Amino acid sequence: MFVHGAGGSSSIWCKQVKAYKQHFNLLLIDLRGHGKSNRLLKDLIAKRYTFQSVSRDILHVMDHLNIQAAHFVGMSLGTIIVRTAAEIAPERILSMVLGGAVTRFNTRSQVLVALGDLFKHVIPYMWLYKLFAYIVMPQRNQRQSRLLFIREAKKLCQKEFKRWYTLTSEVNPLMRYFKESDLAIPTLYVMGELDYMFIQPVKEMVAAHKFSQLHEIADCGHVCNVERPDEFNQRSIQFIQNQIG
Repeated sequence: MFVHGAGGSSSIWCKQVKAYKQHFNLLLIDLRGHGKSNRLLKDLIAKRYTFQSVSRDILHVMDHLNIQAAHFVGMSLGTIIVRTAAEIAPERILSMVLGGAVTRFNTRSQVLVALGDLFKHVIPYMWLYKLFAYIVMPQRNQRQSRLLFIREAKKLCQKEFKRWYTLTSEVNPLMRYFKESDLAIPTLYVMGELDYMFIQPVKEMVAAHKFSQLHEIADCGHVCNVERPDEFNQRSIQFIQNQIG
């Protein structure tokens, strides 16, 4: 099960599909309001989004397809959705690969989120999204990742962006709880060493959880599955295969 981040879609996994399908059956999810789900759900969902409600969407898809349990691969904000699903139904998550994981907003990212919250009603959401993309992925070798996420974010409408933006207020309280809750689910964090906003909190999370491990990719930023797909694929596939047996 592949779970993308906010503003993306299942297309961000294009560099994983060929390698993974040699070993596993794959299911790529478009989260509510994203990708092909945008046309189906944007007029049906009016309530405020929460990580729990979005995570239950994934569990409902599993129910619909009669999937009892699966290995999960998440990216960026999608890692919080995977982790929330594991909290709701741990028996259904066999392992977790969490790439570019968000485990806490540091001071810089909290300021960024606060500014975005202040201006989200008065300026076009794509201006905010492009600014965030450049701040989170500033290096030249991250240009492909930035363009990919900006392209996919254009498929969101302003109202949908605001719904997803409200989730940022949940991140730190939720992750403080998750840090205290060490689920007995094998977990691999895959992080770019240049992911300056998020890598240190991940190191702290891994140090606190005995079922977790960290793999750092050299000279790589936030969206490590796009920037270094070969290393991401090799390490994550090996990890999942080790859980199978």
